[in-house]
Amino acid sequence: MSLNQRIKDDYITAYKAKDAVRLGVLRHLKTAATNLAVELKRDVTDDELLDVVQKQAKQRVDSIGQFRSGGREDLALKEEAELAVLREYLPEMLEGEALVAAVDAAIAKTNASGPRDMGKVMTSLMTDYKGRLDGKLVSALVKEKLA
Repeated sequence: MSLNQRIKDDYITAYKAKDAVRLGVLRHLKTAATNLAVELKRDVTDDELLDVVQKQAKQRVDSIGQFRSGGREDLALKEEAELAVLREYLPEMLEGEALVAAVDAAIAKTNASGPRDMGKVMTSLMTDYKGRLDGKLVSALVKEKLA
């Protein structure tokens, strides 16, 4: 099943179950996908829709930090609930040993020898593991390995 179809089916299920948080998040996703399709003048692919989901998730993470620093715990909790729904549509993130192994493999693949080769390694990683990496974490790990 495509990601787009899964979102549509889950939207209908959330509507019937009167799940307000899930319904709101999925409504935003459907709207963003429709807007992108209109902009591109064609149907949206799963990879493009995944980018939309990632962008929405990143916005929620940023909002959570801002709300917490502003003392608005109630809004931060709402954003966390929405982020939990979005994470259901994202692939499993690479962490720990798997992440270290992926970075080592990318360094070997690109023949990187120092900090100036960081861009090549990052590009390789982000292409091979699209949607499964935390950019800040990966960047710090690559920088450490190439130093």
